[in-house]
Amino acid sequence: MDESPAVPGDGTPVTPVGAPPKRRSRVSVVGVIGELLLTAGVITLLFVVWQLWLGDMIYGAQRNAEGAQLSQSWAEDYIPSTERPEPADEGSVPTTAEPIVLAQPKDAEVFGILHIPRFGTDYAFKVAGGISRENTLDPIGVGHYPGTAMPGEVGNFAVAAHRTTWGKPFNRIADLHVGDAIVIETEGGWYTYRFRTLEYVHPDAGEVLLPVPQSTAENTGERYMTMTSCSPMYAMSERIVAYSVFESFTPRSAGAPDSLKTVA
Repeated sequence: MDESPAVPGDGTPVTPVGAPPKRRSRVSVVGVIGELLLTAGVITLLFVVWQLWLGDMIYGAQRNAEGAQLSQSWAEDYIPSTERPEPADEGSVPTTAEPIVLAQPKDAEVFGILHIPRFGTDYAFKVAGGISRENTLDPIGVGHYPGTAMPGEVGNFAVAAHRTTWGKPFNRIADLHVGDAIVIETEGGWYTYRFRTLEYVHPDAGEVLLPVPQSTAENTGERYMTMTSCSPMYAMSERIVAYSVFESFTPRSAGAPDSLKTVA
């Protein structure tokens, strides 16, 4: 005798009497939202890891490599004095250690390379005009405050750079020691400054950019360098400022200065 369940005309099996009803799977809206939030959190975490660590390592290495390449290019293009053609105007080619005063750069125009032996022999960030993120700080590295002095010039040579992200050129600015060399290399030679002190100021403290930092004196005949960045780390509530004083200019004809030697 055939005991299989009866099948109605449409061919659908009939559920036997007393059998538990089949449950339809239901997708919880809360569960879906939770999974989406979890996925978004993982993606955000990976982005932070990239931006603050892995990306910085890559950007930093790239920026230093670009600086080293430019330095090498200047060295290769240099014409020794014995082979240098006669200058059109007397005195246009310096023969003394008087600093060559450069013209104010255009926005994003690279004019120098920053070397800080305290931060390693491979530290070589390019320096360009302007301090906007989109044109100078993010894609190049170190930016020069427009209107402030140029390297070796009487007054205040002021620059800015990131302390975190985009290669973080000034990440270790708080690690500087009194007397550390801060060297600006240009096509014509090297300008050596010596670090003196750190200061923490409010973001709107424009006095640090004056010809004599934090002073109303217009001209004392001194040559200063001011480096600024955000403080504390990963915040913008303050600015950390490093002050240095000019020591010497070494023309390219004399070779690289001893100030570039590694710090013990």
